[in-house]
Amino acid sequence: MSLDAFEVIGGMPLKGAITPQGAKNEALQVICATLLTGEKVTISNIPDIRDVNLLISLLQGLGVSVEPLAEKTYCFQADAVNLDYFTSGEFRQNSGRIRGSVMLIAPLLARFGKAILPKPGGDKIGRRRLDTHFLGLEMLGATFTISSDHSQYDVAAPHLKGANILMDEISVTGTANVVMAAVLAEGTTQVYNAACEPYVQQLCRMLNRMGANISGIGSNLLIIEGVKQLGGTEHRLLPDMIEVGSFIGLAAMTQSEITIKDAMVEELGIIPRVFERMGIQMEFKGNDIFIPRQEEYEIQTFIDGSIMTIYDAPWPGFTPDLMSIVLVVATQAKGSVLVHQKMFESRLFFVDKLIDMGAQIILCDPHRATVIGLGRRHQLRGIEMSSPDIRAGVALLIAALSAKGTSIIHNIHQIDRGYEAIDERLRALGAKVRRVEG
Repeated sequence: MSLDAFEVIGGMPLKGAITPQGAKNEALQVICATLLTGEKVTISNIPDIRDVNLLISLLQGLGVSVEPLAEKTYCFQADAVNLDYFTSGEFRQNSGRIRGSVMLIAPLLARFGKAILPKPGGDKIGRRRLDTHFLGLEMLGATFTISSDHSQYDVAAPHLKGANILMDEISVTGTANVVMAAVLAEGTTQVYNAACEPYVQQLCRMLNRMGANISGIGSNLLIIEGVKQLGGTEHRLLPDMIEVGSFIGLAAMTQSEITIKDAMVEELGIIPRVFERMGIQMEFKGNDIFIPRQEEYEIQTFIDGSIMTIYDAPWPGFTPDLMSIVLVVATQAKGSVLVHQKMFESRLFFVDKLIDMGAQIILCDPHRATVIGLGRRHQLRGIEMSSPDIRAGVALLIAALSAKGTSIIHNIHQIDRGYEAIDERLRALGAKVRRVEG
């Protein structure tokens, strides 16, 4: 029996404290980086989620020793990597299920001179091309061969050499791959138009502790002086800022009083400011965020009175992973907002479910939706629906928790890929959500 659905009884306020998990996107990068050394690397605050666990199992298949030291803390040692694992059916199947597996290429290339990667999987949220990864690595000396059916990439680089690289798009994983290759390349690499998300900053700081020489961290120009080898280190993941934003939206939608513990507020960038523009009140108490119960919240307008537009952009802009949360929160606000999802063309296609729940949304095109807030005059109603991807899945879960009646959300393995035991943590706040056969 597969419990691949949530039954949600909505319409009740929640109360209590919730702690965000370790950052999923950071975890995928720094776990791949453990392949750059044969020494021990200890990583803590690792979330127990499907995508991360799949990646860890891939490393184990490659011969990496993975030793659990405490809850959410693992010691990785890649001192006996078995490259023959590339040819196994298990590697092909598992690496093709997770998009983060693309970040295995650079560390294997830098240390062993070759890598093989089946076409990665992940969310179906539009085109997510790998050209940026390949172009950057090619400039460092790598050569790529694509199989005739485009299902596999063979990469080779007997000798990596530093280069001036202009990234053709501001890609977080593309930047991570180039950086991981450049740290062991001969000479100096300059990466222009680099992503500067906290995840990339964390990766660079970890690599520097391992003996790399990276400067410009936090900017869009990274300068990397190649070194001969890297050593071990200890690293702790940031709290997941996508969970933090999701919980802020949850509190507003369900008229709940919630404290988000250990949120590392200084690493959240403009995320709190965007939710404040949505009318959500917050109090910052050290690293905790307290969201008081609000009967209503009103979307601000621009200074000239025109409709608020919220759009995603590379860091320090607003992360695309929270656009679906903003859209859902807007459905019960007072006022209207234009949600402009610039970076992925299929991420707004879940709005049909919200419309079925009673939301007033005009889908202008694949990238833009206008939300006319109901101001709680009409509560959303529970329906049966399916989760198309990780972020939309949690947005629909939040909508269901605020709705009147019972909702069934199918395909929740998508949510499990990115959110650790989300049903258990929500039940601790008083939510009525349980897993049922899907």
